[in-house]
Amino acid sequence: MKWLAAACVFLLNLQTGKGQNNPYTPPFLVGEKLTYLLHYGILNGGRGTLEVNKSTLDGKAIYHAVARANTIGLADKLYKVEDVYESFMDPLTGLPVKAIRNIREGRYQYYNETFFNRDSNRVYSQLSGYHDTPEGIIDMVSALYYLRLVDRNQLAIGDKIDLITYFADEIYPLPVRYRGMETLKTRLGTFRCHVFAPVTEPGRVFKTEDDMLMWFTDDDNFIPIRIQFDMWVGSMKVDLVEYSGLKYPLSSRLD
Repeated sequence: MKWLAAACVFLLNLQTGKGQNNPYTPPFLVGEKLTYLLHYGILNGGRGTLEVNKSTLDGKAIYHAVARANTIGLADKLYKVEDVYESFMDPLTGLPVKAIRNIREGRYQYYNETFFNRDSNRVYSQLSGYHDTPEGIIDMVSALYYLRLVDRNQLAIGDKIDLITYFADEIYPLPVRYRGMETLKTRLGTFRCHVFAPVTEPGRVFKTEDDMLMWFTDDDNFIPIRIQFDMWVGSMKVDLVEYSGLKYPLSSRLD
């Protein structure tokens, strides 16, 4: 689904390179699962999950992270979506060695596998061949876990992070602004959160540069708990509704 892609692209770009030259300590436990609900006001339109488990690739142990998104209810009858994104991550660095994008949206289908070569700073796409990339580049699913290493204490309100992303066989910049702390009430409870605002491009979808916001729990899990898009057609939210297998207590919860 488009909301999952947009959210993942943002998360991909927030990672600051931490972990490349430092010991990698995963911010998750194997078996962690997060479930999200997409809604327009009281109307539910989609469901998404993020899950990570252990596996092997070419005889080597890896983390296998999977993001799934699908339409539900009336949205599923009008325009059926079943998207799956997979990332195979090196357990020593958290960086991906392989990524899969498997898209089914209406009659449209797309499948591609991407392989990461850290020695040459290149990726190989089965659809478009080789691409030179910046050092430490990450795919969108592994970024959902790698991001949680970011040192939030080093961020000040108004800080802008200008980063380079790799998504859909393209490399492009995406600036992100830190908005500070906020208390957020959700169906799971009330949480202390860090708020980030990717700089959106005004046009057919968004009115201004500040029409996307993301909230992350203010605890050692640092999991995304809400994503909000303010568009010409109205406001859309993606909320965390279920979780299991977290590594740390959700100490950011206030009730």
